[in-house]
Amino acid sequence: MQSIRQEMEQWEKTMLSPYASLSSQSRGRDRQEPPCDIRPVYQRDRDRIVHCKSFRRLKHKTQVFLTPKGDHYRTRLTHTLEVSQIARTVARALRLNEELTEAIALGHDLGHAPFGHAGERALDQVSACGFSHNEQSVRVVELLEKKGEGLNLTWEVRDGIRNHPTAGRPHTLEGKIVRLSDKIAYINHDIDDAIRGGILLEEEIPQDYRKILGVTTRERLNTLIHDVIFQSLGKPDICMSREVETAMGELRKFMFRQVYTNPRAKGQEEKAEKLLQELFAYYQKHLDTLPPKYRRLMEERGEDPNRVICDYISGMTDQFATETFEEIYVPKVWSVR
Repeated sequence: MQSIRQEMEQWEKTMLSPYASLSSQSRGRDRQEPPCDIRPVYQRDRDRIVHCKSFRRLKHKTQVFLTPKGDHYRTRLTHTLEVSQIARTVARALRLNEELTEAIALGHDLGHAPFGHAGERALDQVSACGFSHNEQSVRVVELLEKKGEGLNLTWEVRDGIRNHPTAGRPHTLEGKIVRLSDKIAYINHDIDDAIRGGILLEEEIPQDYRKILGVTTRERLNTLIHDVIFQSLGKPDICMSREVETAMGELRKFMFRQVYTNPRAKGQEEKAEKLLQELFAYYQKHLDTLPPKYRRLMEERGEDPNRVICDYISGMTDQFATETFEEIYVPKVWSVR
């Protein structure tokens, strides 16, 4: 008698596109383990990501706006959920593997530093090993989670996580969907947040882009998602029409000029970068103050101290990084009782 997992794997073979990544044909995990009787491998990976500590910490990490006043600005977690929603919509419409797509989307930013890309830049500048959030996300799932055991995810999920940036080249169509969905999500939700924060007016977005993509966030999302789906139907690739892809690229450049480098929106980034760099310098001189699991990475695995310090700092939330800095550098009130 077939298990539920085997029945689901057979359903994939029958119902999914010939271009889909089938669970039964995964390249597998680094460490062999007994298969689940209920869940195919990509569903199992998705569940492992949702239940890991790094995923929960995303709710207290900056997306674009540092320490915004208000409850409705995106965090790294809400960004991740929006990427997942967009990517799943595309994958389902194209009859690709929705569970693989979701696992990649939910895991793509697990290694992001506190304070968004400002934190990423800060660590990349001071660490001799360099730092990039996509490679760190892979390191999280391969090593740092579960007390050094990692999540033991499949090759396809890790490949999609590693290759989600613009310059990445995912090996699966599901990974390519997440790579595009990430840009679609952040361009549009960053416009929404910028308008809410008084950094941008809808009418300031160039009319050429609005004519092609739409005049509201909802319209632009609708245009972009439909374009990806209908341009990719029946093809062994994930595509966009030249007109829409060009408009999205130009809109992204506009956002860099008007929002991502705007002093009103990014005025606190220099402070955040300095904070993380000071923490890095402190731990370089005081490796013994790192938590035991990070010291073991150096002592038992011979990991480079610079990499391990990045592991610790990048895993911090914005609030924990600030509190740690204050604990180390800000004098306490002294009193006699």
